Amino acid sequence: MPLPLALVSTAPPGEQLARQIVWLFVLAIPIACVAWTITHEEIFREGREYCSERSKTCKRLLSRKAFYLVTCEYCFSHWITLLALLLTGYRLLLDGAMGYVIGFFALVFVANIYMSLYSRLRIDIRSERAAATVKEKHADVIAKQLEVAVPPSDVPTEN
Repeated sequence: MPLPLALVSTAPPGEQLARQIVWLFVLAIPIACVAWTITHEEIFREGREYCSERSKTCKRLLSRKAFYLVTCEYCFSHWITLLALLLTGYRLLLDGAMGYVIGFFALVFVANIYMSLYSRLRIDIRSERAAATVKEKHADVIAKQLEVAVPPSDVPTEN
C-alpha cells in the first residue's frame, strides 16, 4: 500500500525522521481515543457487558478471546492500530514490512501511554470531586451545629 502524500517525502533523512515522529504522536491520539471509548465509555456499555459475558461463557477458546478483545483497552488498541496502519500506510524508521512492524508497536506503545495518562487524569479529577463533596458535607454539618447552638430567634437584631 503506498503512503499517503503527507507521509511521502523527499526531505533529508533528519527531516523525514522528524515527520515520522510527529506522525507517531499524532496518529496515536485517535487510536487511544477509539480504544478508550469502546472499552470504557458508557455509550458502549451494553456491548461491552455482552462481550464480557461471552468471553467467560463461550465454549471455544478462540471465541472467548475474540470477545475479550473488546473489553481490554490494551488488546483492542492493537486492532485499532492495525486499522490505522492499513488506512494511512504509516511506517517508522524503515521502508517495507519492518517499517510497518516498528510503526505498529510504537503506535500501540504511545497510544497506551496516552490512555494511561487519561486514566490517571480521570482518577485525579474523581478524587478532587470526592474531596470537595466531603468538604461541603462537613461545612453543612458545622452550619447545622451552629444553628442548633444559636437559634435564629435568639440572635439580637439591630433597631
